[in-house]
Amino acid sequence: MLTALIVMAVLALVLGATLGFASVKFKVEGDPLVDKIDAILPQTQCGQCGFPGCKPYATAIAKGEAEINQCPPGGDEGIRKLADLLGREYKPLNSEHGVEKPKSVALIDENVCIGCTLCLQACPVDAIIGAAKQMHTVVVPLCTGCELCVAPCPVDCISMEVVPENVETWKWKYPVFRLQPTDSRKAA
Repeated sequence: MLTALIVMAVLALVLGATLGFASVKFKVEGDPLVDKIDAILPQTQCGQCGFPGCKPYATAIAKGEAEINQCPPGGDEGIRKLADLLGREYKPLNSEHGVEKPKSVALIDENVCIGCTLCLQACPVDAIIGAAKQMHTVVVPLCTGCELCVAPCPVDCISMEVVPENVETWKWKYPVFRLQPTDSRKAA
């Protein structure tokens, strides 16, 4: 009987160690669905959806706590991609969260800027550089066009400029009509 007890204890120890190793080795970091949803969102971190950024909004969508049509920067194309990913019905953009606008970036009129640093504090992606009481400027490749820096500026030196479409910025538009398959028997 003592032998059976020792065998069971050793077996429990080996199986426990194996399960512990497996839980560390095959650990999943976060929810993969949240990561897929977050990859579709535009990463503007603007908060227009009612959440503090794109990742919290993606988490809420994955949990079913938010609709897929709350992101104006993602626009119609983003809503369609989210509907396809999640197998949900497409819904037009919810107007209470804003309207879809073309991609734009912030530009600071450096002759008017007083260096108050309010735009620095408002920028969620650190695309504005400058020091207190010095001129500020926008690092254009980092700017997401969220417009959060415009309102706090006391001298209105920040304007949003539409990014023109060129080879680097052009995106294929999501089809706006459904293609109907042709019947080869009717053509013959």
